[in-house]
Amino acid sequence: QVQLVESGGGLVQAGGSLRLSCAASDGTFRNYAVGWFRQAPGKELEFVAFISWKGSSIIYEDSVKGRFTISRDNGLNIVYLQMISLKPEDTAVYYCAADSTVPTGREYSADEYTYWGQGAQVTVSS
Repeated sequence: QVQLVESGGGLVQAGGSLRLSCAASDGTFRNYAVGWFRQAPGKELEFVAFISWKGSSIIYEDSVKGRFTISRDNGLNIVYLQMISLKPEDTAVYYCAADSTVPTGREYSADEYTYWGQGAQVTVSS
């Protein structure tokens, strides 16, 4: 059972930056693909970014391309989401999720991920 803990959320002005971290309790995390999702108030859960276990495959949702960067440090069992040029519409609770197998083409689907963190609030003021 992999436990995920997000950190790094907070309140930032538009144009600012934050870095979210997703730390795992288990060393097997290095073998897991990881996705970041977000949920804004009153909206559905939305895919943000994906990274394969080796980091060789990275995918972004269109609205965050060029502003968000996903990366991982398998030695530390951490996946990062660096966010720059933040906009008020990025305000949401951000979740990291992991699974040992995420089929190609299904990286966007929350249903493919077994393990989830508790979420980190990101609030961007205008």
